[in-house]
Amino acid sequence: MKYNLLGNTGVLVSEIALGTMTFGGGSQWGVFGSLDEQEAGLLVDQAMDTGVNFFDTANIYADGRSEEILGKTLKTKRHQAVIATKVRGRMGPGPNELGLSRLHIIRQVEESLRRLGTDYIDLYQIHNPDQLTDWEETLRALDDLVRSGKVRYIGSSNMTGWSLMKTRGLSQLHGLHAFKSSQSYYSLAAREIEREIIPALRDQNMGLIVWSPLAGGFLSGKYTRDNLNDSIGRHAKLAFPPVDLEKVFPILDVLRDIAAARETTVARVALAWLLHQPAVTSVIVGAKRPEQLHDNLAASGIVLQPDELSRLDEVSRLPIEYPAWPFMEEDDSIIRKLS
Repeated sequence: MKYNLLGNTGVLVSEIALGTMTFGGGSQWGVFGSLDEQEAGLLVDQAMDTGVNFFDTANIYADGRSEEILGKTLKTKRHQAVIATKVRGRMGPGPNELGLSRLHIIRQVEESLRRLGTDYIDLYQIHNPDQLTDWEETLRALDDLVRSGKVRYIGSSNMTGWSLMKTRGLSQLHGLHAFKSSQSYYSLAAREIEREIIPALRDQNMGLIVWSPLAGGFLSGKYTRDNLNDSIGRHAKLAFPPVDLEKVFPILDVLRDIAAARETTVARVALAWLLHQPAVTSVIVGAKRPEQLHDNLAASGIVLQPDELSRLDEVSRLPIEYPAWPFMEEDDSIIRKLS
């Protein structure tokens, strides 16, 4: 297992993290998985035996049950783990039981600490922006948590490039702890974050934690043009994240060619592509079964060749958008001269 720095924190996290959305189940979250404590414990032990030290959860997963299960499975190994959780989503019927107000954040961090069975959270992330709360309110509340020792670092999730820069600027202006990472959706089927989010992260030396690296299981290889409408897999029950079918099947064709030549799986190649991207700190994988987790973890040892990376880039590349295209030819000419 390879380890990468989480932004500029000096903390090393495994390049593959174990996500816990499959823990706990329930009426809303059961589509992702319904693992109990014993089943989840086996996956946590399996991941740690392979070198994984990074675990991601959220207060809303299985209505808090995911945090509880993760906390119990890590109880005797807490010092070996970097735990990331999130705040923002609705945690009750009341009008103030969601969002990024000081009221909700302070209440929820105490609840997450209780459920996780720990006295500190390594990385506390906002799950989504909150349009009703001023950023300074949110950042000051998060800063207080870091200063109190209840949280070691703070991170963002699902934010735009400009909002990342805005929050970094506010933190610097007011002397507050700043977001150290972004958890964002990224895969061969969805490279939109390469436009502005990744440039912002690299400019600010922030970490990138990838969620849904297999596009909701679509890049696992189990879907084909023929079985798309069959009731198999999670995507057949919940098409999240959304996938552009016209775009994704040619990508799958290339993935299958590379996987067959290497005698490996489509999922491993898709994950390996992400691990080759210089901005990526860690890729979150979720699993319901040990063999599924084993397959995903094995991506850490795959070194893709330049021609393989080129083929995958070509079939999945984003179209050039304004304002880049008016100056693309001029910029390419300058780069060629400099090189």
